[in-house]
Amino acid sequence: MTPALPPLGAAVRREFALSDDFLTVNHGSYGATPRSVLAAQEAWRHRMEAQPTRFFAQELPQALRAAAGRLAAFVGADGEDLAFVSNATMGCNAVLRSLPLVPDDEILCLGHVYNAVRNTMRHVAAERGARLVVVDLPFPRPDRAEVLAPLDQALGPRTRLAVLDHIFSGSALVLPIADMVARCHAHGVPVLVDGAHGPGQVPLDLSALGADYYVGNCHKWLMAPKGSAFLHARRDRQPGLHPVTISHGFGQGFVAEFDWTGTDDPSSFLALPAALDFFARLGGAALMARNAALAAAGADAMAARLGTEVGAAREMRGAMGLVRLPVEGAASQEQARALRRALLAAGTDAPVNAIGGALWLRLSAHAYNEEVDYQRLTALVETVLANRYPG
Repeated sequence: MTPALPPLGAAVRREFALSDDFLTVNHGSYGATPRSVLAAQEAWRHRMEAQPTRFFAQELPQALRAAAGRLAAFVGADGEDLAFVSNATMGCNAVLRSLPLVPDDEILCLGHVYNAVRNTMRHVAAERGARLVVVDLPFPRPDRAEVLAPLDQALGPRTRLAVLDHIFSGSALVLPIADMVARCHAHGVPVLVDGAHGPGQVPLDLSALGADYYVGNCHKWLMAPKGSAFLHARRDRQPGLHPVTISHGFGQGFVAEFDWTGTDDPSSFLALPAALDFFARLGGAALMARNAALAAAGADAMAARLGTEVGAAREMRGAMGLVRLPVEGAASQEQARALRRALLAAGTDAPVNAIGGALWLRLSAHAYNEEVDYQRLTALVETVLANRYPG
């Protein structure tokens, strides 16, 4: 029997520090941290400042590994294969900049890749004389076969790494990542999964997935403090993998190198157990399913009201939804940025992107959201569009 969810939506909103005069439907960008988790982070900061030398030298190493163990259990991994980084982009940088590439080697990625990671790949490829191969996917509403076929075709003898998004940031598609990893491995190609949106949005079992590397943010769907993310590296891929900042742990192994890269505030990592406890209290897996259903309903209702369409089929949806905006003509990123600024001025935020020649709005759903939020969002979108595109 599935356990009942606690009261959510407006009933739980008071547990977050969110502004009452702003419609928050964009958890996907930066997350939102509950007050209890912020309190746990502050407690760690007080402990650190009570005696910094004792804290960093004697308390932090064990506390950091304990937090890593809690997170590893949640994502289906061994704590010794998991290291903390400040964000998923930093984790991707660590992997990409550790690659022993030579001229004419290839890095493969998907067309909807997150721009910061695309820029990292461009930089690394240019520095080493390698090539970046971008695999375009059909859009909107691709199915599993339409995702796997172009990936199969693009993998070649010079592919040294495939960088695959678990959930696209811009288009919100939840990809069949296990099948994609298996296809790459069948070609002898290692895989870095950019799971920035994975932890807390979809169930994870990293041991079963078997990806060579997986990076994930904890400040998004797990509601941890900002600056909390992880890099998971399979045991056989850890030799030669280094953090972006080389420090005292150089040459002493994966955990030693990543756990200490210099003096910093580790409280966002140490507060992770509190975030995991809060996530579990709100339902855990049941909360993830509820958020996905709410996002799907909100996106479907908005698309129906606007007379447009959604971007993802049901099997590729998570706790984010994508809706095409009814704007005629070829879309540009400048138009998208202008619409987002207009929405911010109107009292809400939802990313707008130009994808495939159209403008698409991304909405998110988390514990503090409820159906009325997307009704309000739709009304604001209609007002903004009417002001910008009269007639």
